[in-house]
Amino acid sequence: MAKVLVTMPDEFLSKVDSIAINEQRTRSELIREALRTYFRRVSVQQSQKAVDDARILDDLIG
Repeated sequence: MAKVLVTMPDEFLSKVDSIAINEQRTRSELIREALRTYFRRVSVQQSQKAVDDARILDDLIG
């Protein structure tokens, strides 16, 4: 597994650490899960945009 260096404000990191402690997870686990959630959300948004674009195209040529 690769390691990544990320810079963030101290207050932000404190919030990350607080959530990780409350959920009994490591900081890395929490950040990986946050990124997986972000990736899913972006994927859904892109899928919806494709559907919307197809409807617009259909209206234009229909």
